[in-house]
Amino acid sequence: MPLTPAIEEPQIHESAQGPRVTPAASRTAQTPRPVPGPRPAAVPRPGRPAPPAQRAPHATPGPVPTAPAAPSVSAAVPQLQVIPASAEGALDAAEEAVDLLLDTGRAPGDVLVITTGDPHPWAAHELSFGEARYWAQHDAKDDVFYADAAHVRRAASRPVVVFAANGGPAGAIATALPVALARAGALLIVCGDVAQINSVLGTGV
Repeated sequence: MPLTPAIEEPQIHESAQGPRVTPAASRTAQTPRPVPGPRPAAVPRPGRPAPPAQRAPHATPGPVPTAPAAPSVSAAVPQLQVIPASAEGALDAAEEAVDLLLDTGRAPGDVLVITTGDPHPWAAHELSFGEARYWAQHDAKDDVFYADAAHVRRAASRPVVVFAANGGPAGAIATALPVALARAGALLIVCGDVAQINSVLGTGV
């Protein structure tokens, strides 16, 4: 019977397992540490409603379609530029205007030159080969076209019209200049007497 007390001694080893439970308690103390993690996530939340409030006013100023309506009206009326010149120098002034237009990037096919007096040498040369060839070049719109005021109504519209008031029959300027203004899509350049041009167009230039 002396063996029975020896069997009860191993119960002390069970108490040794007690301290093993205490570190487990320390592990439970580490679990609440991740709790402060969601706090920074809660901080940006009050800041997020501010950006959408700023985007809303940016989206509201949309009534801008009224602006393009104004330039469309002005685009329908060609600009008028007058170069003072005598009847003898009007054609030379027109040539200088054409050279300036081409030097600034204007396409040759965009320019129509109208003369009231003697035709431009190019027009006289081309008409010597017949009117069919002459007007075919007008329809091609590949180069500057020179027309006499008597045929200005046959000429089609072009972005730029250069009008040379270089003499001609009486009433030629008064008859052809309004037609030249109607043929000009964006710009009309008139080379001639300023007072006479004002009397025809009815505006002070």
